[in-house]
Amino acid sequence: MKISFSTLACPNWTLPQIIAIATTAGYDGIEFRFVEGEDALWKLPAFRGTQLVSTKRALSDKGLVVSCLDTSCRFHSADVAERSRWLAEGERMSDLAAALGAPALRVFGDTIQPGADRPSTRTWIAGSIHKLSGYASAKGVEIWLETHGDFASAPESAAVLAEAASPRTGVVWDPANCFLQAQEQPREGATRLGSSIRHVHIKDFRHDASPQDDSRGSSGAWKPMLTGEGDFPLSEVIAALRHLKYDRFLSFEWERKWHPEIADAEVALPHFVRWFRDNRDL
Repeated sequence: MKISFSTLACPNWTLPQIIAIATTAGYDGIEFRFVEGEDALWKLPAFRGTQLVSTKRALSDKGLVVSCLDTSCRFHSADVAERSRWLAEGERMSDLAAALGAPALRVFGDTIQPGADRPSTRTWIAGSIHKLSGYASAKGVEIWLETHGDFASAPESAAVLAEAASPRTGVVWDPANCFLQAQEQPREGATRLGSSIRHVHIKDFRHDASPQDDSRGSSGAWKPMLTGEGDFPLSEVIAALRHLKYDRFLSFEWERKWHPEIADAEVALPHFVRWFRDNRDL
């Protein structure tokens, strides 16, 4: 397995800062989510025109690849115009993914909206993924659905992809999300998703004795912890991936964007690399 990190860890950093820590810490790639506080990365000069050429060269010169290009696209709305807005964003990000040589875009499902039901929401999500995949696949870019929100469990994510019926799709498996949002154990999720797993988010947490809702409105009975210092069964995640012979990216998701009180990226990112090197054979 190769390792990358999500720029949720350092959402306000510049591209040179991000590349520098990836290089010094020993990562193989970067999963771009936020740069300079912006998630619509196509808007930034570093990802446009002649500066995009320089960005690609800067990554290549350091032996780094883009493991995944993340979007904020959510396709759960009953409003066709809202879904179309996110499709347009996905198309712009697909263009950028192709230019950067990224294998895929990450998208969400995500949550059943007031007045909606699960089957209808699943159909809206699947239809949107089908349309976006049609656009992106022509550019060599896949669409990867993150296990998140009301569709976090492996059966729910698999059902969305089955309904989308697009060959160039897959799953960003976040076993911690599945555990926290759907009470799904890592071995169970990995077995169900199997070869549809294209990318893996890894993070650790510890149960909080006084749970509160976090900034995203989901159950907050947990606290992000440096890798290996929490109580999430990370060894089970690694073992499940090895059983699948998974050889893609394991991407560290240190969510400082949503939890500004946790340790800085300069602490957390090198710590993950050390943990991975010590535990890769779990």
